[in-house]
Amino acid sequence: MLRELRRRWRSYKYRFVPWLALNLRRQRRTLRYVPESSQDKIIADEDVFETLLKTFKALFINDLSRQADILALLPEVKCQYLELLSVEQKQSEVKSCNHQGHHVFSPEEVLFNTLGFTVSRDRSSLVSAGTGVFVTRGFVPRGTVVSMYPGTVYRKHEPIFFQSLGNPFIFRCIDGVLIDGNDKGLSRSVYRSCSRRDQLGPFQMSDESWLTATLQNPLAVGQYVNNCSHEKSANVCYQEFDVPGHFPVELKQYLPNIVYSHDIERLAAIERAHRVV
Repeated sequence: MLRELRRRWRSYKYRFVPWLALNLRRQRRTLRYVPESSQDKIIADEDVFETLLKTFKALFINDLSRQADILALLPEVKCQYLELLSVEQKQSEVKSCNHQGHHVFSPEEVLFNTLGFTVSRDRSSLVSAGTGVFVTRGFVPRGTVVSMYPGTVYRKHEPIFFQSLGNPFIFRCIDGVLIDGNDKGLSRSVYRSCSRRDQLGPFQMSDESWLTATLQNPLAVGQYVNNCSHEKSANVCYQEFDVPGHFPVELKQYLPNIVYSHDIERLAAIERAHRVV
């Protein structure tokens, strides 16, 4: 009983201001101080947007045979992918003749072919840090988007108390918006419910695969990026990015975030819903 209480206290004590003040006085921290959101830009927004667009398009093309329903409802998008769709159909005809299918890459392979590296979750090299994120293949140049922080997005006034209990995956943005990146328990159920609520026919407005072991978007591992320690300094940092409203609707199926509230202000919130690491 006492051991369980201690465990819960360790995961919850950071919420109490007196402990936080004492802790900051007792331990040296390696922090990146950002006074204003306008100064939170290591990578230009345009570069972040282009990286996401490039990666998501590659994932979409790789999985083109599964996108028929979406392309049928978007003639203008279908025109853009017409040549690729034609190649896909020809390959299907060849497959039906000789029973040999063309190679479909895994999402990790698509990421490597597109950005030159892959990342994955595994046991952290830090003591008692649980799961971490590693570059498993390739090389990551400086100033590159390496992951996205998935989860349900809560604005300041929205209820998150029960989801936050014993939850180390609550990320607070500069503007006070909270992202719940927990892939288990109540947090998992809330995300799935909100994601399916916003689905419009074949159009998925968010990605649910980060809740599983099989990721559709291999970048959606940001909640497992560990903080620095006294022994190891940080080699990545968080940066917030507002996904623009004109983001291609057929690619939103790879965005690993969903807003909690469903109201008339939802569209404005969606544009601020996605944060990248």
